[in-house]
Amino acid sequence: MALSKPFLKWVFLFLVFLSAHTTCNAFYLPGSYMHTYSPRDSIFAKVNSLTSIETELPFSYYSLPYCQPPEGIKKSAENLGELLMGDQIDNSPYRFRMNVNETVYLCTTQPLKENEVKLLKQRTRDLYQVNMILDNLPAMRYSRQNDVSIQWTGYPVGFTQNNKEDYIINHLKFKVLVHEYEGSGVEIIGTGEEGMGVISTDADKRKASGFEIVGFEVVPCSVKHDPEVMLKHKMYDNIDPVTCPSELDKSQIIREQERVSFTYDVEFVKSDIRWPSRWDAYLKMEGARVHWFSILNSVMVIFFLAGIVFVIFLRTVRRDLTRYEELDKESQAQMNEELSGWKLVVGDVFREPNCPKLLCVMVGDGVQILGMAIVTIVFAAFGFLSPASRGMLLTGMIVLYLFLGIAAGYVGVRLWRTLKGTSEGWKSVSWSVACFFSGIVFAILTALNFILWGSKSTGAIPISLYFLLLFLWFCVSVPLTLLGGLLGTRAEAIQYPVRTNQIPREIPARKYPSWLLVLGAGTLPFGTLFIELFFILTSIWLGRFYYVFGFLLIVLLLLVIVCAEVSVVLTYMHLCVEDWQWWWKAFFASGSVALYVFLYSINYLVFDLKSLSGPVSAILYLGYSLIMAFAIMLATGTIGFLMSFYFVHYLFSSVKID
Repeated sequence: MALSKPFLKWVFLFLVFLSAHTTCNAFYLPGSYMHTYSPRDSIFAKVNSLTSIETELPFSYYSLPYCQPPEGIKKSAENLGELLMGDQIDNSPYRFRMNVNETVYLCTTQPLKENEVKLLKQRTRDLYQVNMILDNLPAMRYSRQNDVSIQWTGYPVGFTQNNKEDYIINHLKFKVLVHEYEGSGVEIIGTGEEGMGVISTDADKRKASGFEIVGFEVVPCSVKHDPEVMLKHKMYDNIDPVTCPSELDKSQIIREQERVSFTYDVEFVKSDIRWPSRWDAYLKMEGARVHWFSILNSVMVIFFLAGIVFVIFLRTVRRDLTRYEELDKESQAQMNEELSGWKLVVGDVFREPNCPKLLCVMVGDGVQILGMAIVTIVFAAFGFLSPASRGMLLTGMIVLYLFLGIAAGYVGVRLWRTLKGTSEGWKSVSWSVACFFSGIVFAILTALNFILWGSKSTGAIPISLYFLLLFLWFCVSVPLTLLGGLLGTRAEAIQYPVRTNQIPREIPARKYPSWLLVLGAGTLPFGTLFIELFFILTSIWLGRFYYVFGFLLIVLLLLVIVCAEVSVVLTYMHLCVEDWQWWWKAFFASGSVALYVFLYSINYLVFDLKSLSGPVSAILYLGYSLIMAFAIMLATGTIGFLMSFYFVHYLFSSVKID
């Protein structure tokens, strides 16, 4: 059910838009939620998992001795992407009343026990952050370092002074930015954060008027309250204003038998920020010049490689073919005896490669991954995957991957027919395509999940989600892949332009191994994407928002072009030295970029994630990096192989040799 929720919203909003198209004067993209509040309306904040850039292990908010809501803890409905990312969104006792500035008492804990003190100190020293959400906006905190303003999402569990004593954050100063909204033909339906804007010109404007939340900021404090005085209050009682102390003796220390009182104050501030622009503050990414420099660098590489391909086609290949076709039959026969370079392997160039089934499986999976990446990034670049809908990006990728199983089965089986000349064994190929990449990823995730279970982290995949993933795999992906394979058997087989000799030609010895050239070729595609890779890794592991999908789409297109050009050039070089075993070399010429991606990930771990502590965190990081590198290898390798196959087929279809 969680999987279909975002997509039902898409369909619903699309139908509403169509029905009101003739009379509407506003329209909101899928994933954008809008709710207006009247003065004194109650608004409850929610809390997500505690996160840390030091451990990368998320934990439940209520694993620490925080105040609980009077009605009990209730989990919010989560989609597939949120569950896989380790999000656990719960309700919280933090209640605001629209446009009411107040200081509020929440609760006082029981005397802290030894295990609670130990856990609080550990979470404090591991730099864990509390992630709070109001009207679907994360709490934002500003700090200054070296006269530079830095923005963070969330606030720390506590802080450590001089590496001795630990203090807990127990008072929060909230600033809620609101924009007064005069109803202009938009009627709000639904409740709370899940309310959606629906077009209706006949709606009563007074109904739609109110205040929209356009910003949510927090300043955390540690304040030592007198528990005897605080216990006289009830939850949500108003208390005297609280000032954040600068002296440590007035801050709340973490130690046994201490009773911690939690309070907060809220201030509502009118803002000129309009509701559609409220995410701009979160999505600002510095370094636009760096992105453009990366793209310019990639374009230069493309022109360089395009020049080489141009020379190969127009000066070398075309010249040889034109000269060859101008000769009469006797001269052609004589010339055949004097052939050199790629023309000598005409009888072996389409000889079946080693491990043909594995090649078909990897190319099929590569088509599936590449298609998923392109469609996802295109949708994100055009703004359809809103950051307001948590988990939608990952959910969309999984759904696309499942349905692109048809393309994977089709390509894998058709390539198998081309290599073998028969459809026999297509079911085995289709099953392998459906299980190869998915099975490896599932095995790695299972191993990592045991580690997360052992750490009692919310990042662990629940058993119920395991069954859901298995259901999607074997009841959706596998049947669709088999259907694609069936279509592949009925498609016309690709005919080779030349016949293959019965006896394979001996490949001349060379001074250096060919795999060195293959590995070296991966540096060019890596040069195209490594700057964007840095921003993506920073987004994933340092908790930054990544939303420059326009740049990412450009980089992806450039990567496809570079991979194709590199593979064609390398394939031609191998054929020129009479090496007819080009199949796997064409795949790994561009696919070897994955090796550099993985090595760069290790470099990022050592030099940029210095704060990452413990072997568990390092194993998790390397496990996820391995999945990413493996997926990149299949996608880029497929680009190179398919382009090289087309190149070789075109090249030898022009040769007239019996």
